[in-house]
Amino acid sequence: MSAVLATPDLAAYCLETAQRVKHAAADLAVCTGAQKNGWLRASAVALRKATKEIIAANELDLAAAPGFGLTEAAIDRLRLNPKRVEEIAVGLEEVAALPDPIGEVIESTIRPNGLQILKTRVPLGVVFFIYESRPNVTADAAAICLKSGNGVILRGGKEAAHSSRAIVDVLKSCANDFGLPADALHLVETADRTAVGHFLGLPQYIDVAIPRGGESLIRRVTAEAKMPVIKHFDGNCHVYIDQFADVEIAERVVVNSKCHRLGVCNAAESLLVHSAVAAKMLPRIANALMAQGIEIRGDEATQRLTKAKPATEEDYGKEYLGPIISCKVVDSLDEAIEHINRYGSKHTDAIITGNLAAARSFTARVDSSAVMVNASTRFNDGFQFGLGAEIGISTDKFHARGPCGLKELTTYKYVCYGDGQVRE
Repeated sequence: MSAVLATPDLAAYCLETAQRVKHAAADLAVCTGAQKNGWLRASAVALRKATKEIIAANELDLAAAPGFGLTEAAIDRLRLNPKRVEEIAVGLEEVAALPDPIGEVIESTIRPNGLQILKTRVPLGVVFFIYESRPNVTADAAAICLKSGNGVILRGGKEAAHSSRAIVDVLKSCANDFGLPADALHLVETADRTAVGHFLGLPQYIDVAIPRGGESLIRRVTAEAKMPVIKHFDGNCHVYIDQFADVEIAERVVVNSKCHRLGVCNAAESLLVHSAVAAKMLPRIANALMAQGIEIRGDEATQRLTKAKPATEEDYGKEYLGPIISCKVVDSLDEAIEHINRYGSKHTDAIITGNLAAARSFTARVDSSAVMVNASTRFNDGFQFGLGAEIGISTDKFHARGPCGLKELTTYKYVCYGDGQVRE
């Protein structure tokens, strides 16, 4: 990572970078699926060969991590070892195995005058991706952007600067062998946060911004961006246990939704239980959660049935990202849906029920990017949905919603073929 640039030079650097990536993206858009897949597979091989060099770069980041105030959990996410480098390589191969969306004909019609109209999938153009300090995300983002025909400007956290640079150098070294423009992939070479603002002010060169990190970062990007933003602010995900729920399924899904991984956006943060089954189910499920070290904060009914602490209004809308869950006993499906739509973050919500009508009502009325029936909230994930690597999960409704995979990084254009037709 180069030294921080002076402000006047920084603006020029950001402008030149965006222009170069935009120019390269035009060339990338006409590269074939075979070229892109060849690059991905060759990059996977090259990453494996460069394992020692990548781990050496990662050790520089790990040595500096305490100075950045990283927690033990954050340092663990930053750490690379041979197994994790292998996982990064496998991830590239998995993206290569996915169908190429570019050039797909979504719809086609032939007009009475013989004019053929094709609705064809094309890249968005240039993606500005701002993300947290996880080296694997560098490779995932590069893979998914270039496979979908987009140039990408990667702005990773300074905590992973050496690791990200080592990975990007390997990926770029393989591009020319397959006719891919190396400039389509660019890692921002300054930790100066002012650079983010410069890039966000270049909509003529950057087509979409995607922030992946804390809420403050995402709100800053949303406020400053002159181009569309694909984002989610937080993940206050709910599990609702309906009166027709199976207790075995309910316990398994709740525990997995909350405890599988605590610090992720699709982990459950809120539990709702129908009053008709609360006395039967809630103590058992609460004990299972507490056995995993989870603190429960609930309403009066929850406190009577469990060892819950009192919940505040703030608790019901909070994304804990840790060993706490809010809980409320509700008297109806309608009350559960109203609670979720009021306090939720439109990310992922689940219902546990054996009643098809209740499931259909829940899935139709809960306004979230993914709604689960008798399944863990943890499944709202690109790989789990069969999309391959994802660049994030969107709670917006335009242009993409839910896990953003290859197709979510495309748009379409109409291509018309004629034989001299003119409009009368």
